[in-house]
Amino acid sequence: MSHHRHPVHADGAPPAVGPYVHAVRTGGLLFCSGQVSLHPETGELVGADAAAQAGRCLENLQAVCAASGASLGDAVKVTIYLRDMADYTAVNEVYGSFFESDPPARVAVAVAGLPLDARVEMDAVVALPD
Repeated sequence: MSHHRHPVHADGAPPAVGPYVHAVRTGGLLFCSGQVSLHPETGELVGADAAAQAGRCLENLQAVCAASGASLGDAVKVTIYLRDMADYTAVNEVYGSFFESDPPARVAVAVAGLPLDARVEMDAVVALPD
């Protein structure tokens, strides 16, 4: 493993569903892998609708940030992947409750499908505290 690239394994986040780590720390930034709405203890997809799934995605991202000494509030960029753009407004409401002031830059895109048939997935780039 390179000295400038450090994998992050977050105990409070669900296990990866593929060959990847929760995040990689490098150069003062944390690059978080995509999170779907998996419950961290059961590994089961939770949330019947996109809003509920978005909340779990953000909670999972919070756990990944915490494992590196950061918080979701330190995010500089979030990408939201939606299986159906009709869910955009409902997801925005939940998302806004996690970023009540100074939200990060963001992209939301519609995709044909997501792992485990999830409705929402999110990833983030986070600035690590000094």
